[in-house]
Amino acid sequence: MDVFDRASALEAKQNEMALTNHFAKQAKAVEQESAQECIECDSPIPEGRRHAVKGCQYCAACQTLVEQGKL
Repeated sequence: MDVFDRASALEAKQNEMALTNHFAKQAKAVEQESAQECIECDSPIPEGRRHAVKGCQYCAACQTLVEQGKL
């Protein structure tokens, strides 16, 4: 096994771990009740979003910032 094979194996393992963590967080969020107000800016979260995104804690604007790493 050369350096490139080891690097590829390491990358595959890291991707697998990242996906596992992502799905675990999603499952936990679904178990959680959606917030009525954004936990960041206190804006009301529309009922449609609360039903569409089970367990949401942020308004759409703040969620975008979270996903971009800005919050």
